[in-house]
Amino acid sequence: MTSVAERDGKAGAVTRPVAPVRRRDLGWIGIPLVALAGLAAFWLLPDDLALLTRIAASALFVLSLDLVLGYGGIATLGQAAMFGTGAYAAGIVAVNWNNDPFVMLAAGGLAGGLVALATGALILHARGLTLLMLTIAVGQIVQEVANKARDWTGGSDGLSGIDPAPVLGLFRFDMFGRTSYLFALAVLVVGLLVARRIVRSPFGLACRGVKEDPLRISAIGGSPKSYLVALYGVAGVFAGVAGALTAVTSGIVGLDSAGFPWSAEALVMLVLGGTGRLYGAVIGTAAFMGIHHILAASDPFHWMAFIGLFLIGIVLFLPGGIASGLERLGGLLRRKEGGA
Repeated sequence: MTSVAERDGKAGAVTRPVAPVRRRDLGWIGIPLVALAGLAAFWLLPDDLALLTRIAASALFVLSLDLVLGYGGIATLGQAAMFGTGAYAAGIVAVNWNNDPFVMLAAGGLAGGLVALATGALILHARGLTLLMLTIAVGQIVQEVANKARDWTGGSDGLSGIDPAPVLGLFRFDMFGRTSYLFALAVLVVGLLVARRIVRSPFGLACRGVKEDPLRISAIGGSPKSYLVALYGVAGVFAGVAGALTAVTSGIVGLDSAGFPWSAEALVMLVLGGTGRLYGAVIGTAAFMGIHHILAASDPFHWMAFIGLFLIGIVLFLPGGIASGLERLGGLLRRKEGGA
């Protein structure tokens, strides 16, 4: 808590406390809003459940990227390495041992977290473009390993034949995608809950401190690299679960799940929604994939140009992403209500 006093040195100057500036966010109400919006989409868009399922799984992946970039300041273009590892781990477990959806999610999260911890310990001493290149290299290595391990992954043909068991033994994955979507939505909501607890915990606050001023963290006895490696591992778990969720709901895993284009696309979706907000990952993913779907269907030849123009407009006029625009709009509405 700081105080404001007269600067002219007069005796008896009155001081008053000044509250720290805080950025408004959606708070806990945002998670029910995501759940309600998802349920509304289930009823309003019954013919687009496959798209909605991909959006939910992709949003969880983009959320993992927000943890490392938005809260840890780790620039990465290799997040798909953990996503692909989780997807393949879940698929291999399902095909060879146990096809329970929750076991698949656990296998994917564990595999993604282990890869993130192992690679993070090696590459997170670097900074800037060097770190960016190293993350790309990690993704390429994972993709090539998956390509060469044909007996386990199917190589360039992909891993197919993934047939998950009914959820809780009751809800079978039907051909209409109803169970897949509701399961993906539930996992996304749980992911948001866990991520929110993490970023508001002492560990999460320490990671934000490393992002803002690593020297200060070192001065008070902390280890910036240890915090970043741990955060990278946590984000790897989220990415691995997202990959496993994709394997559960789609029944197939391909090499593109670990490729550089998927990492770059996730970064675009995060920037579109807004970094360091959690909900920006969901908003950006829904906006990007929804607009992509509409434009690709209406104009198969020029849709990429429209997507590019849309992204340029967002970056120019809403540099903090769509989420920041919504926050500003909410602030304006609150001020108008207060002045009425």
